[in-house]
Amino acid sequence: MARAKKQTKPVVRQEMTGVERLGLRVSGMINSPRAQERCSALIHRLDTDKDDAWDEVMGLLSETDGVEVTFQDDGEVLIEWEKPTDEDRALEVGEVDAMEEEPAPF
Repeated sequence: MARAKKQTKPVVRQEMTGVERLGLRVSGMINSPRAQERCSALIHRLDTDKDDAWDEVMGLLSETDGVEVTFQDDGEVLIEWEKPTDEDRALEVGEVDAMEEEPAPF
């Protein structure tokens, strides 16, 4: 008995762009416990970071509200932000449910 070979579709892998790769690295630095404790992160540029990717990610960070970006003489970038207050925190699920208990006006 001959078995039919199961045809498998080749998996197409999409390469990450330079902006995506740099964004992940910067995000990891910003989200590290030490950076979160200090409310700052020192971002360094790697030789593999292309100019356009670096400029785009640094531009996005510069445009972000509540974030201060300082370009240093040695090429590193200091990112600083204010510690979130209780007013800035996300609503808990129970709080959202409590807000939705208001009767409809119709």
